[in-house]
Amino acid sequence: MNQAQVCDVPAAWFRDRATHFKQLHDGFRDFGKMRTIGKLSFHRKIFRTFPTFKCPIRGHKVSLPQNFTDYESIKQYNPQIPENFNFAKDVLDVWAEKEKKGQRANGPAFWWVNNRKQEVRWSFDELGFHSRRLANVLSGVCSLKQQDRVFLVLPRVPEWWLVNVACLRTGTVLLPATSQLTARDILHRLQTSRARCVITDESLAPLLDSVAPQCASLQHKLLVSPTKRDGWMNFGDLMRNASSNHECVDTCSNDPMTIFFTSGTTGSPKMTQHSHGSFGIGLTVNGRYWLDLNERDVLWNTSDTGWAKSAWSSVFAPWTQGACVFIHHMPRFNSHTVLETLSNYPISTFCTAPTAYRMIVQKDMSKYNFNNLHHCLSAGEPINPDVMKKWREATGVDIYEGYGQTETVLIAGTFKGMKIKPGSIGKASPAYDVQVVDDAGGILPKGVEGNIGIRVKPHKPFCLFMEYTEDPVRTAECYVEDFYLTGDRGRMDQDGYLWFHGRADDVILSAGYRIGPFEVENALIEHQAVAESAVVSSPDPIRGEVVKAFVVLTPEYKSVDQDQLVKMLQTHVKEVTAPYKYPRKIEFVEQLPKTVSGKIRRVELRNKEWGRS
Repeated sequence: MNQAQVCDVPAAWFRDRATHFKQLHDGFRDFGKMRTIGKLSFHRKIFRTFPTFKCPIRGHKVSLPQNFTDYESIKQYNPQIPENFNFAKDVLDVWAEKEKKGQRANGPAFWWVNNRKQEVRWSFDELGFHSRRLANVLSGVCSLKQQDRVFLVLPRVPEWWLVNVACLRTGTVLLPATSQLTARDILHRLQTSRARCVITDESLAPLLDSVAPQCASLQHKLLVSPTKRDGWMNFGDLMRNASSNHECVDTCSNDPMTIFFTSGTTGSPKMTQHSHGSFGIGLTVNGRYWLDLNERDVLWNTSDTGWAKSAWSSVFAPWTQGACVFIHHMPRFNSHTVLETLSNYPISTFCTAPTAYRMIVQKDMSKYNFNNLHHCLSAGEPINPDVMKKWREATGVDIYEGYGQTETVLIAGTFKGMKIKPGSIGKASPAYDVQVVDDAGGILPKGVEGNIGIRVKPHKPFCLFMEYTEDPVRTAECYVEDFYLTGDRGRMDQDGYLWFHGRADDVILSAGYRIGPFEVENALIEHQAVAESAVVSSPDPIRGEVVKAFVVLTPEYKSVDQDQLVKMLQTHVKEVTAPYKYPRKIEFVEQLPKTVSGKIRRVELRNKEWGRS
């Protein structure tokens, strides 16, 4: 394909054409009731002709915003929060009714594929049918009641989405977790959350069985597998025998809906709790403005099902807009698979981590076509400007950055029509008043580094997390005067763009994962070779940063070959905690830098790694 040139499109170029293309969009909307011609609807063929087009510089596809005119216009975002809200009833079932009436463009609501050429497509109506059956399983066979907790550990399989929706319908609180957890990780989460039900597959069932006797609250185990296992109820069998008649429970907007575990710096993972309103309504801002979706779009978000980003971009944000959630099972990330998928499926919107983009652009992308692709996004960590440039040259599409946390919805982002400043995380989301503040909560001048904060007084934003469950101390530590402090450092430039500088604490951001040093240090200290350790981030060209451990050896291991020791300790950490947390770099030292009171000065080690004074 032709190589694109780097292009900085003037804002006026967008403004002059915005009205014209809005009229075209409205005029062709009436074609939405027309039925399928071949595999794609006539409506989609017509629509795709107009929102994406070439700018005056050869090869660069420019996609106009669908849901707003410019950055200033998105500030009108001010949703009314009803007393009662349930995403399944008030959003998904509404889209299902529109489908029945021919008021939604043709195309699935959920589209799943794998490398074995298997495929699942569900409309909103079919999603409702299957999720109501599962809701009856949860409330019937499992006897779960509102606000009981369900621990979910599944890879990217369709059942994961059904559990999400069924928990909404029953008012049970969902606790998603990554499939990379160890038995100790699972035990901590089950005991801390007091989950009554666990749902997983055959790969993790043995780990669950090994810790289940220590979890007094756990009463039901559902296995997603074609085979049977002693002590487990089979998911498929239960679904086949369940009724599809189910009345969605009434949930208040501020009732607990989901809990994600996040890494801490000095303690065990925190339980970050969101309500039916904070995510169910709050993530509208992501879907409408940052992802810029409508019902004709097909969104592929590659996030692991254990992280909040999967709720962001694989559940609430796209389905709020009536868009199709596309999923490739892909047990392991593979650049070739990603490129083949983008070429062979009508994916209009693609969202993945900067690490993935870095890996993809190292491949020969010239033999792939990206005709359907018109919006690409990135989140999890800042993306390298050179990667952005290579991606645009190969696909003709820019990468728009977004910034947020498990505790929030979108905090800041680069939105369509805005000038892209490579290295910046964009401007504040309309959901928040974002400022850079000092440690006392005072707003700092433009250009000065400080804490990235969200104003919470006089009114706390409804889309901010409820609390760290049953942990009032760590919840209170997040707030200083009028602001919630994100724990990230940055600055705001004169144009209002935010620039991420790093974590204020010691959390490591590696390939989109947030890793607390405390957990890695705890794992290391269990090995007889380790007398003491300190874990910090270290720069890496692919993952952005990786885990590095500084280790003080016990006397009996000081004479052991160091290469052998590195492999031994890495294997040990992989076995004790989630494998993605293992230290990819290990340096043996005689002593660690400490404060007068004996606390390890990780900041000194981190600065050394990053070449800071």
